[in-house]
Amino acid sequence: MRTEAADGPGRPRTRTRRARRRRAWAAVLAAALTVVAGFVAVGEARLLGDAVERAGLDAFYTVPPDAVAGAPGTIIRSEELVGVPFDARAWRVMYRTTDVHGDAVVSTGLVVTPLGPAPTGGRTVLSWGHPTTGTAADCAPSRGFDPYSLIEGMRLLLDRGYTIAATDYVGMGTDGPASPDSYLVGATGGNAVLDAVRAAQHIEAAHATDRVVLWGHSQGGQAVLFAAERASQYAPELRIEGVAVAAPAADLTTLLSDHISDISGVTIGSYTFAAYADVYADRGAELGGILTPSAQKLLPQMNELCLLTNISRLHEIGDPLLGNF
Repeated sequence: MRTEAADGPGRPRTRTRRARRRRAWAAVLAAALTVVAGFVAVGEARLLGDAVERAGLDAFYTVPPDAVAGAPGTIIRSEELVGVPFDARAWRVMYRTTDVHGDAVVSTGLVVTPLGPAPTGGRTVLSWGHPTTGTAADCAPSRGFDPYSLIEGMRLLLDRGYTIAATDYVGMGTDGPASPDSYLVGATGGNAVLDAVRAAQHIEAAHATDRVVLWGHSQGGQAVLFAAERASQYAPELRIEGVAVAAPAADLTTLLSDHISDISGVTIGSYTFAAYADVYADRGAELGGILTPSAQKLLPQMNELCLLTNISRLHEIGDPLLGNF
């Protein structure tokens, strides 16, 4: 009589297979829990880091009285951030730049660089221009809970060894006379993109060189195109080795007229007309001949709202202006 007869033919083997499957699933589950725990730990570190950073956020973005004294690209203040992803170091910076009129103004942004030793000769700087997020100070990417989320291709750029300079643009991040609204004012945006590179060069650990690549999307595409055009005169020491843009806001007449009947057009129009009325104040009275009384009245409210975080409120205020802007 065979030993397995009491349990039926093949049963011991079946039990062995089941035991093996249970052990395999247990190993998979343990591995999955380990990965999840790792993600949770990283997430908690990011959140704790954000909590620490945001406690002093308003103080960082307060513009000091002597902010505009000094050369373009000079850092007014900086602070290293914690919880930086992708094996990198990052700094929040406030730096000097120049507006369309040639006046000294202030911008803010981020400088991000890979961990580890820099190559011989230092790192090429990728100056990034972000797409539209709004015009209010709180809409600045560097003020967000995840200030890296709008740097398109960040991980790939760091893997390739770039130091990233990411401007918020003038008028975002900070308020006051030294930070005038500059939405889609190309010369001001272009200068801020170039001076972000100069600011990165003041951070020793960023190993930033004069080799520069410009990359921007939408609003940032316009700023990058102006930066490329102006670099030879505004920042002749910088070597622009490449320029890339996606959906740049290049033809404002077409951009605004084609979309003025939908909420995106009303929102962008509100941001643009408010900025142009400030920047070209001698022509501000012409808004009365461009916008309806309802649009003029609601313009300040629209400009208090960020595109990515106040969508419902933008619709609430902007929808009645569709066809009446």
